[in-house]
Amino acid sequence: MASWSDILDDVETYQDSIGRLNTIRQEKLEKINSLTGRNVISYYSGWLKNPEAPNIHINDNDMNALMNAVYKLDHSKGLDIILHTPGGDIAATESIVNYLQSVFPNNIRAIIPQLSMSAGTMIALSCNSILMGKQSSLGPIDPQFGGIACQGILDEYQKAINEISANPNVLGLWQTIISKYHPTLIGDCENAVKWSKELASKWLQQVNGSIVMSNVEDLFISHANSYSHSRHISRDECKGVGLKIEDLESSQELQDAVLSLHHCYMILFDKWRYSKIIENHIGGHYLQTYAES
Repeated sequence: MASWSDILDDVETYQDSIGRLNTIRQEKLEKINSLTGRNVISYYSGWLKNPEAPNIHINDNDMNALMNAVYKLDHSKGLDIILHTPGGDIAATESIVNYLQSVFPNNIRAIIPQLSMSAGTMIALSCNSILMGKQSSLGPIDPQFGGIACQGILDEYQKAINEISANPNVLGLWQTIISKYHPTLIGDCENAVKWSKELASKWLQQVNGSIVMSNVEDLFISHANSYSHSRHISRDECKGVGLKIEDLESSQELQDAVLSLHHCYMILFDKWRYSKIIENHIGGHYLQTYAES
């Protein structure tokens, strides 16, 4: 496997370093396709490099990029979608899952080289199986408003109700805290949590009818158990609740290709101003750039 430094050393020997990196990236996508016999689409966000960059989250613009990536693929060969994302909009996520399932019915596998969080986890859960390594993580699927987990807002609101009921003298303190919330925020949070839970349950039961949803909810949805929206959920934990998990290490060649590709994306985000890349193994690609602030 080519490490981050190996690929960077290679790229920096070329005058057109980004052109060289693009070539290596395409070679790795083609290698994954040749090893699996399946279509390959990578969905990568640069949020780890720049959390403030535009369009790093899942949004409705992604549908156009995915339509471009799906174009000219042989739909009978299924799809491996390589995910690296912080998550994003639930409505956009629902549309993306519905679209991909209509094109590749009952034949989608998610590959997680490092992180697929929140709505990215929802996409992974909608797939027939998930390929993960020892370093791979999913995350809680509780939606967010303004960077704050909805369930955390609801928990704080309920705590206020309980404490005020027990001791009315704390009303003034809680008024100061609760006043920061928009009047419709609590209802919006309740609806978002319910929506994400219903979608995850529906998609999981479509691909894994024997799954015990209460176990999945405890791990991925219950804020009391996940503690933080950013918590990393390991491969072993995913297996423990009955998800269909495949080990990336079971094929050394595939592991090498997937992780080398991952390093290519990390170098690209680190050295150039890209916020998102969606591309396939036959050369179709979408690259989202951003201006220097």
